[in-house]
Amino acid sequence: MSYFVELVDRRLTRLLTPARRDWLRSPRTLLFGFLGLHLLFLFALLPTILTGRVLGDLPLYRVWAEQALANNVWQGIDVEWVYPIGAIVPIVLADAAGPLLYQLLWFVMTMSLNAAAIGILTDWGRDRAGYKAAWFWLAFSLVLSPVGLLRLEGLSAPLVIMGLVLLARRPVVAAALLTAATWIKVWPAAVLLAVVGASRRRLSVLATGGVITAAIIGAVWAAGGVRFLTGFVTMQSDRALQLEAPVTTPWVWLAAMGQYGSTVYQNHAIATREVTGPGASFAATAMTPLMFLVIAGVFVLMLLALRRSRDNGQLVLLGALALVTTFVVLNKVGSPQYMLWIAPVVAVGVAHDWAAWRVPAYLTLFIGGLTTLIFPIFYLPLVHGDAGAILLLTLRNGLLVVLLGWSVLALWRTAVAGSPASVSVRHGARSRGLAAH
Repeated sequence: MSYFVELVDRRLTRLLTPARRDWLRSPRTLLFGFLGLHLLFLFALLPTILTGRVLGDLPLYRVWAEQALANNVWQGIDVEWVYPIGAIVPIVLADAAGPLLYQLLWFVMTMSLNAAAIGILTDWGRDRAGYKAAWFWLAFSLVLSPVGLLRLEGLSAPLVIMGLVLLARRPVVAAALLTAATWIKVWPAAVLLAVVGASRRRLSVLATGGVITAAIIGAVWAAGGVRFLTGFVTMQSDRALQLEAPVTTPWVWLAAMGQYGSTVYQNHAIATREVTGPGASFAATAMTPLMFLVIAGVFVLMLLALRRSRDNGQLVLLGALALVTTFVVLNKVGSPQYMLWIAPVVAVGVAHDWAAWRVPAYLTLFIGGLTTLIFPIFYLPLVHGDAGAILLLTLRNGLLVVLLGWSVLALWRTAVAGSPASVSVRHGARSRGLAAH
């Protein structure tokens, strides 16, 4: 791994001369990069916007919004729902100008949150240490744009970036952002767990998160939907192995090779492809308990590392990466947008210490590129058992395991030997704030 990292570093060093690096660290260049990328996105979406259509998961979101606004049937309140109740806010908000402009308003919300995340990463252009992280986030947004622009993760991911960066300086605001993100899509709970385990701001975070959660529960109770409040947990419990999940990879190969009883099939009830075969049902049942067992182990490892770590900001980020990647690797459900669970933590890690985070940064970008090749480009060949498509999936899933191993090993080394002295002093005032986690 180190050989490939050094190879990439050498090539980047030759490509990015000092003059080019200064150019990339210019606020004007970053602004033009952000606007150029999102204009490219807008241009790609323009035919859909002009015809009043929607793409990705947005057709389902729009149906839910119309049911709420036109028929007064609210997901998560009047019926059981697959998402936490907070997701209804952006889903309905995107319908504020009517169903024909749903795609446009969703894009505007995504762009606005991305702008805020990049602004906070760079302290609105004043902190040069955050520029690498900003460019990383723009690059990842580009390679994963087919899902990032069309799923709820496109909104929750920048909220997590903002929450992690603001944790030291504005713990109440950070906790509010992370809690809001968790009530939109549940995965930021892993980031909150890392904060509780390693941050000196844990009491502020717990208090703020508790107040917001209590307010949400109270509002749902008042609306008469408290019986559906945990539906997003119970609706996932009986799902089979999904096609793209890392744990499913052996059964995908068995189905492709014609193993008796192994097949890829469409689950019409939830509009996804699942896989069955010898031992698949047992694996699907076992994965959730195993995932939580590993999460508990990672949390204990964080607590052990906390005794030796001299950089709490780094420890929070390592713990968050390990926990979030565990959510992805040991999940029986696997979707392309799950890569947006990992990238926000890596982006803040890059801002904190590029030298320490270059391995996960390179891995995450490569994983993002492979994910887009798998879906949507080679998804139908994958469903039909094409060996090349399955090799892409296997490589992507293997690299996810490598990323999990990297983060757990980094935690282990911290627990055993302690972390190196914080290098954030050379990164400016905002990075010093990160180290104060």
